[in-house]
Amino acid sequence: MPSPKAKNPGRGGGSPVFGSSNGRYEFMSLTKPLNRSSPPPHLHQRQGSDPTTARLRASESPTRRRGSSSSTGSGSGQGMAEEDGIRLNPSFIRVALSSLLAIDLWLSKRLGVCACEDSSWGSMRPLMKLIEISGHGIPWLAGTAYCLYKSDSAAGQEVTLNLFMGLLLDLVLVAVVKAVVRRRRPAHNRMDMFATFSVDRYSFPSGHATRAAMCGRFLLAHLVLAAPLRVLVLLWASMVGLSRVMLGRHNVTDVMFGFWMGYCQYNLVEMLWLSPQTLQGLLGQLG
Repeated sequence: MPSPKAKNPGRGGGSPVFGSSNGRYEFMSLTKPLNRSSPPPHLHQRQGSDPTTARLRASESPTRRRGSSSSTGSGSGQGMAEEDGIRLNPSFIRVALSSLLAIDLWLSKRLGVCACEDSSWGSMRPLMKLIEISGHGIPWLAGTAYCLYKSDSAAGQEVTLNLFMGLLLDLVLVAVVKAVVRRRRPAHNRMDMFATFSVDRYSFPSGHATRAAMCGRFLLAHLVLAAPLRVLVLLWASMVGLSRVMLGRHNVTDVMFGFWMGYCQYNLVEMLWLSPQTLQGLLGQLG
């Protein structure tokens, strides 16, 4: 008589699993949890026999994906942090120059009290313009050339000739620096200056300040002047520079650099000093 288990295999408390090695049904207990971490031996053999599948599974591993994503995220995060650090931490020199420029513009605007007639010191504008003309290059060149023409002594001709050469040198150097820097004049300036040229639309440095400093040193060094006249020369040079800011022609830094440049120009004139003998030799070579 056949066994009941052969006719009704589902009653044995297990479930059939196909593909067993002996070709018969195998039963798994329903009361024990399934061990899903370890597949059956025949699946181990099948996975091990296929290297392509193994490589694909290894590449799709969650740990590997997390590692790659975390490394990519950390690399991009470091790059963004460095970029933010560069953007938020500019150089000290740039910050210092920006601060000085802001102070220069603010102070120049506050001191431009004679920039127009309706300014706080607008009534002083004619006097400031007269001081402006006294430091212009054309009156100085014309006056020096006239003194050179009228001078009878060799010493007088030597002094006036070198002053004339210094004035020409000043014009050339100031024009070169203005053409290179190209700093615009203050916005509150009125372009009603006396005898302007193409480079005069630029502000840095102040040509009046360079000329006042150079001529002031020249006069104090080569002319015998009484003490009141020496004080008057210094006062004139200072007023020329101050008038440039009060009229709104220049910023404060333009005038300060102009004074320093004119001071150095006098040293250059002394180095290139033309004596009467040197002048006669040059004229003889030209003749």
